[in-house]
Amino acid sequence: MSFLIVGLGNIGLEYADTRHNIGFMVLDTWAQESGAIFSVQRYGSVAECRYKGKKLILLKPSTYMNLSGKAVHYWLQREKIEIENTLIILDDLALPLGTLRMRKQGSDGGHNGLKDISEVLGTNNYTRLRLGIGDSFSRGRQVDYVLGSWSDEERKILPEILKKAADAAKSFAAIGPDRTMNFFNTK
Repeated sequence: MSFLIVGLGNIGLEYADTRHNIGFMVLDTWAQESGAIFSVQRYGSVAECRYKGKKLILLKPSTYMNLSGKAVHYWLQREKIEIENTLIILDDLALPLGTLRMRKQGSDGGHNGLKDISEVLGTNNYTRLRLGIGDSFSRGRQVDYVLGSWSDEERKILPEILKKAADAAKSFAAIGPDRTMNFFNTK
């Protein structure tokens, strides 16, 4: 059985260390732990690994956040992966830093990456793992905050958050979203 695990973010050095790229960062953490190596392929950087007997395709789309649907659709088709075996990992301003929230479906919540994925796939019935990045920005500064670099304080706890999110993604593939939500969703 195959799974598509997608970490959302933007390509390019100017985005590499930003809050909006936490999805990429989770997959990089996972790849480092497992020895998986990303290679540049169509619509993204892709790594393949196995976990608990399952084949996992890790995808960091190269289509930029707002056009993520094109990459997700392509890799679902290419690998013949069912939508219920897809996990999208993304940042969420509405959740405090470090909060993990997995859901099997739902709205895009104003996230342009999810919005595009739902439009291209024609459904919002896919599992997503939202990672809280907090909302410590003044009115009208949301874009600067999301595309801004992590603060020194945030950097101290970031490795723990990334590890926990990677573990949640592995759990999704191993035991499914319902049981994973019980273990990883935080208040």
